[in-house]
Amino acid sequence: MPEPSAESSNTWFFDMSPTELRQTVLKWGWPAYRADQVLKWVYDKGVTDVRRMTDLPRAAQEILAGKIDISSGQILANQRSSDGTVKMLLSWQDGTTAETVMIPEGSRRTVCVSTQCGCPVGCRFCASGLNGLTANLSAGQIVAQVFAVNLALMPEGRRVSHVVFMGMGEPLANYANTMKAVRNLHDAAVFGISARRITISTVGIPARMRELAGEALPVNLALSLHAPTDELRRELIPWAQYFPISELIDALRFYFERTGREVTLEYILLGGVNDRPQHARLLAVLCRQVRCNVNLILYNEVAGLPFARPSKSDAAKFQKVLREEGVNVHVRRSRGADIDAACGQLRRRSAQTGTVAGAAQRAEGEAASDRNRATS
Repeated sequence: MPEPSAESSNTWFFDMSPTELRQTVLKWGWPAYRADQVLKWVYDKGVTDVRRMTDLPRAAQEILAGKIDISSGQILANQRSSDGTVKMLLSWQDGTTAETVMIPEGSRRTVCVSTQCGCPVGCRFCASGLNGLTANLSAGQIVAQVFAVNLALMPEGRRVSHVVFMGMGEPLANYANTMKAVRNLHDAAVFGISARRITISTVGIPARMRELAGEALPVNLALSLHAPTDELRRELIPWAQYFPISELIDALRFYFERTGREVTLEYILLGGVNDRPQHARLLAVLCRQVRCNVNLILYNEVAGLPFARPSKSDAAKFQKVLREEGVNVHVRRSRGADIDAACGQLRRRSAQTGTVAGAAQRAEGEAASDRNRATS
């Protein structure tokens, strides 16, 4: 077997696409099928110890172990809710940590992945952004979350079926890594998850939403709206001062026109804040401007934050108004609240912070720079 030339031994397997792995082994003088053997061991069988990859020659095992790090990270905590939801706290060698959640529903096994360590958006009602943003997660760190859950499901004979980008962080503010992760998750050599089973949730970066519409994989797009007016939305979501609702609706309409995928408006009901019938009527006006459905989420309370869960009767009235206005609306069932794994309850473990204004402006600026490079 040819000996590969000297190169960095710090390459992390989970950051590589199948194509990149095949190109790497070809540079080593190996046949491309060696890469497919490794991919099968890792993603199909959950094996990350090269010594257990028995169809690789011993020399190949040694070279692989010295050139590529196939460790998937460490599970620091693993909690199971009374409803079967599982929350994992993962860490990697660079010190980054992230929480990820597995939600069982019938035959479905959905993973809610984080895309950032912390969050720059700073929604007033959410735990994820309490201490700001520490770092973007790499594509591999996003994929490794799904791998960890899939590995845990293997003894049950089950696999991850759906992935939602709804954990810590703003996916579109970490666009390149998010999209590489999406492509890898979709690749048949990794998990082969259909684009129809992948959902990206965003607080709204119009330029990135439009860019997403041009991707080869038309995933489901959800907008975290949470208020029917700019004034109220700015009170709840600091980023809203940079991206008016009208621009977000235009971007959603563009996404539907380009992909044919109906979009989702996510709306957390905060008791006494945005859950009045007049709010529902204003939301219905927005819904008539774009092909969409609405997911209502009853607020999951976070210690130290001045928001409360709405009453069941108020939530029912809100839903009733929307239905009377012809809106396709559902109330999302809360999962994992007893282990702080429900919507808005995921946290990070670091204290380093970043400013909301700087993060929002960087995200939009990076999108504009990407467009300029593409047209130059």
